[in-house]
Amino acid sequence: MSAPTSTPAPPLDAPAPATPTPLMGWLAVVSVTLGIFSIVTTEILPIGLLTPIGDTFATSDGISGLMMMLPGLLAAVAAPTVTVTTGRVDRRRMLCLLMLVLALANFIAATAPAYWAMMVSRVLVGLVIGAFWSIGAGLASRLVPEAQAGRAIAVIFSAVPLGSVLGVPAGTLLGQLAGWRTAFVAMGVLTLAVLAALLVSLPPLHPQHVTRLAVLRELLGAPRVRLGLVVTFLVVAAHFGTYTYITPFLEEVTDAGPSLITVFLLAYGVAGIGGNFLAGTWARRRLRLTFAVAAGLIATATLLLPVLGTAKAGALVLLLVWGLAYGAVPVCSQAWFASAAPHAPEAASVVFTSSFQVTFALGAVVGGAVVDGMSVSTAMPCGGVAAALAVMSLRWGRTR
Repeated sequence: MSAPTSTPAPPLDAPAPATPTPLMGWLAVVSVTLGIFSIVTTEILPIGLLTPIGDTFATSDGISGLMMMLPGLLAAVAAPTVTVTTGRVDRRRMLCLLMLVLALANFIAATAPAYWAMMVSRVLVGLVIGAFWSIGAGLASRLVPEAQAGRAIAVIFSAVPLGSVLGVPAGTLLGQLAGWRTAFVAMGVLTLAVLAALLVSLPPLHPQHVTRLAVLRELLGAPRVRLGLVVTFLVVAAHFGTYTYITPFLEEVTDAGPSLITVFLLAYGVAGIGGNFLAGTWARRRLRLTFAVAAGLIATATLLLPVLGTAKAGALVLLLVWGLAYGAVPVCSQAWFASAAPHAPEAASVVFTSSFQVTFALGAVVGGAVVDGMSVSTAMPCGGVAAALAVMSLRWGRTR
């Protein structure tokens, strides 16, 4: 099946903007990266502040956990909806507007008088996640020369592990020292700073193609895209169905204390940054193999954790392997969908964002059901099986 095509945007009266200089192009890449860093940190910050937020609003851990599930599900809906309805709007304006909405969401959370206001904030976060990822993740080739696009994509996606390694621990520490509301104020201020950086560095980005629902439907009919959806679902579900509960695993099975767990998770995050940049280099040459290796390493780590993770050294080694592997997954998934639709990069980003976010939410929920119904040690090999199925899909799946 031929690659889907988007509807060309109508010609503009103003002349096309000049191509940004290499320096300004990379400054724009860094600004988009900081925007995604702010989004990732805001999305997962409640994990570190769940108990104090629940205590403030007198909610149970289960109800408080909705702060994590709701944005993911809304992002999956927002990605196609916002991208299609704003298809003719300058992408620079859209990214800046979304950063403003994210700042508003953080300030609403910081001043929330009741839990319902907190959930309003999380609705706005979900909207921003879906729209910003769909628009921003595919902009690398428009900001830097084509030969540097792979490196730019890796820089943009480095925001994901950086949010886990730097953003959330810093926000959690600030919340412990000055109260959880202060952490959200800080995120609001950071987001406004990112907005300023986007305004300064991004050139006008008139839509090259208008993404319509027909384009998305045609894209979903392509065998390569369907295989990408299957693999992304399996490997992301494997990750979030297990990693969400890695802290109780390390507490109960590895017998690690809070300080050691922090060190382990920091090591995991650093390995994830390395995996992100390695994938940015390798995926351009051997995408299918890189994706399969990443899924295979996640399967190996999660299957072996209940056996080798009883020892602290074994747990650390497996977390390093896991971090290295998962750092490659977002890059590989985005590159897979982009290669399936080279003439509709924004539509490819929509498919990537929606599939990733809905699987993130469902994986955590299913993993929680396994943990509650059986044990945290059982959840790990269940995730390993899902990741192994992703490897098999890549090995034998058809793309045409």
